[in-house]
Amino acid sequence: MEEYQMDPEGVAGFVTTIVTISLIVSLISVVGMWKTFEKAGKPGWAAIVPIYNTIILLEIAGKPLWWIILLLIPLVNIVIGIMVVHQVSLSFGKGGGMTALLIFLPFIGWPMLGFGDAKYLGPPGTPVATA
Repeated sequence: MEEYQMDPEGVAGFVTTIVTISLIVSLISVVGMWKTFEKAGKPGWAAIVPIYNTIILLEIAGKPLWWIILLLIPLVNIVIGIMVVHQVSLSFGKGGGMTALLIFLPFIGWPMLGFGDAKYLGPPGTPVATA
């Protein structure tokens, strides 16, 4: 009976590839979120600051700041997170499809929202007065 030997170089190469792909996907998501924040009149750099980016998302979605507490409660945070992302979609004139994209494929959804033709309509989805 043969004993299976793992090739350390092969494992290291595999891990390096996975980490590189993960970093690229994360970077694409962050850049898209940055542009989305700027479209909403918020600072783009907020996309890279933990907790503050959640506060900005709540503002864009038109939800009260205390909802951040709800995002700390296990299982409740899933429902609240989906609601916030859906409100963000609505704030840009998009619907459930964009919400699903932002949740399941954020590296596609955030750049589409940030770089696409979507206009920020305001927190509850009502038009913002433009000069």
